[in-house]
Amino acid sequence: MADRFKGKVVIVTGSASGIGEATARRFVAEGAKVVLVDRNKDTLEKVAKSLPADQVMACAVDVSESRAVDGMVTAVVDRFGRLDVIVNNAGVHVGGDPASITDEEWRTVMSSDVDGVFYGCRAALPHLEKTRGSIVNTASVSGTGGDWGMSPYNAAKGAVVNLTRALALDLGKKGVRVNAVCPSLTRTGMTEDMMGDKELLAKFAERIPLGRVCEPEEVAAVIAFLASQDASFMTGANVAVDGGVSASNGQPPQE
Repeated sequence: MADRFKGKVVIVTGSASGIGEATARRFVAEGAKVVLVDRNKDTLEKVAKSLPADQVMACAVDVSESRAVDGMVTAVVDRFGRLDVIVNNAGVHVGGDPASITDEEWRTVMSSDVDGVFYGCRAALPHLEKTRGSIVNTASVSGTGGDWGMSPYNAAKGAVVNLTRALALDLGKKGVRVNAVCPSLTRTGMTEDMMGDKELLAKFAERIPLGRVCEPEEVAAVIAFLASQDASFMTGANVAVDGGVSASNGQPPQE
């Protein structure tokens, strides 16, 4: 694998599992110094210990707390002297009947999935300007279209999609690119219960042209591309990593 990120410093939030862990491993494999960020300290440390000690730094941080995010970014730059990429991947999911969603559940999703993305971008920006670096946000196909029973998550990911566009406009002349990935159903801890439901997976497979769920490593590969100089003229893009789901107009398949 090419050392596209040799000498680069990358922050990946939500990196204790799933897409975040796969992304952190991808950047390490491509030569980067990677900062693993997650609020789950025990799991985060296990991931960190499985990677080369001279390439990783673990920070137990809740991205919904702006001061904690600011402090984390400062600590990263103090240690490594620079910052080249931030991947804002941390997020949570709450669903259900809209009438039953509590204030606390709504704020939990918004504070992690939207506030956390903005806090990461804001804290990283002064350092990314110096390196002409890159931001990659994890959105979702749930941010480009609606789902049944997922209104808080849909609202949050929709915000990330348009925040990505807006930041790309504001930061382009500063030399900072901002893009996002929009995965469909991916095999992660968040979707673990769904992975055991064969009937549900069959329904998804029917709607996904490639006929299967996404693996976190497949999303990580696109994130690494967007962060690299291979994507040097890409900014403001929300890239579907969805097996073709978004190619459909919503009508059912016909034999």
